[in-house]
Amino acid sequence: MSIEIKVPALPESITEATIVGWHKQPGDRVERDENLVDLETDKVVLEVPAPCDGVLDKILKNEGDTVTANEVLARLEQASASGEDEQASGTAESAADEAGERGVRSEGADKSRGPQPTPAKAGAGGDEHLSPAVRRMVSEHDLDPSRIEGTGRTGRITKEDVLRHLAAQEDARSNETQNQSAMAEAVPWRQSARARESSEEPRRTSLTDLSNRPERRAPMTRLRQRIAERLLEAQQTTAMLTTFNESNMRPIMELRHRHKERFERSYGIKLGIMSFFVKAAIEALKRFPAVNASIDEKDIIYHGYYDLGIAVSTERGLLVPVLRDADQMSFAEIETAIADFARRARDGKINIDELTGGTFTLTNGGIFGSLLSTPILNPPQSGILGMHKIQDRPVVENGEIAVCPMMYLALSYDHRLIDGREAVQFLAMIKELIEDPSRLLLEI
Repeated sequence: MSIEIKVPALPESITEATIVGWHKQPGDRVERDENLVDLETDKVVLEVPAPCDGVLDKILKNEGDTVTANEVLARLEQASASGEDEQASGTAESAADEAGERGVRSEGADKSRGPQPTPAKAGAGGDEHLSPAVRRMVSEHDLDPSRIEGTGRTGRITKEDVLRHLAAQEDARSNETQNQSAMAEAVPWRQSARARESSEEPRRTSLTDLSNRPERRAPMTRLRQRIAERLLEAQQTTAMLTTFNESNMRPIMELRHRHKERFERSYGIKLGIMSFFVKAAIEALKRFPAVNASIDEKDIIYHGYYDLGIAVSTERGLLVPVLRDADQMSFAEIETAIADFARRARDGKINIDELTGGTFTLTNGGIFGSLLSTPILNPPQSGILGMHKIQDRPVVENGEIAVCPMMYLALSYDHRLIDGREAVQFLAMIKELIEDPSRLLLEI
């Protein structure tokens, strides 16, 4: 029985998706709930599982294609409740017998014709055997598939095989250029002017040879397109400004050092610095509600809740999952939620609902070594806090110079809604709470 594999219902506000890649090929056996293909939207990656056990019969949409909800992606031949193994076994034996007969006939023909060149591996010679990604690479670089050694299943050519073949070609061209240069330099200096010009010609040619300047064109992913749109939207629709301050991180580092082992034993999660900044941001937002507000045309919406977005970096781009009602969460709950967000974001398991909303955002570029930056707003939010690398710097404490672990803080805000005085005081409040974390526990 043939079953259609369709695009699942897409989240609200999303009309289409792009096929990232197939995990199965026609003829492969699949199990129920096994992921067949990944679909990328402008926010999340969706998995399309197999509805039942069976064999993938035909793929109708290839990698890179744009699809919409309920569009047919492939056809799956459902496995019968009984006799599936016997049928598969019989098919395999039949194929083996047929291949054996072809081998006998081929061997007889080869003997009559004498030695023949070794044929390319199965699937390496014809364009119809190539996956869409490999076919595109072969076409872009004008390659002959029969000259590429396939290492995939049944000798199929993979992306890695094409890249390896291109690297070998590049090495061959490089060696040829080096040999020509060496031959030119080996010519005796007493040769005639004409001979010297002739020997130097390959060297001058190599200086203008553009064959060793490879370029690769790749389409932007839907997530990257969406990120670009949001960044432009923030630049064009807000009056964005950034104010800076710095915080001494020694009190928090000493507090973490004293209690990190007991904290981890009690809650099963490490005590990081993000929970301190989330708590500090909530207290500051309570004192300066305009930073937690947003603009809707000519109205200001003051949010009576604190849904904080936490920027998470992935290979696909930056995602901002939201901690709902973060003011009601403990330090352990915040750390656990952030760790879960980071893990699922890297695996592409974040739900669309977890990326929507949010009244304020925190981003930590310090984990990548950033010393100072100006974070960009996440519309329609009016504020975003940027954290940075902790670095030992000389500072003045009680009239004396001391070396302290310092962090630069940056608050970008929408100047249409937030005045400079409020922004500076908001950031100063976060600095005070971080430098005296006991106030976070006492909520003072």
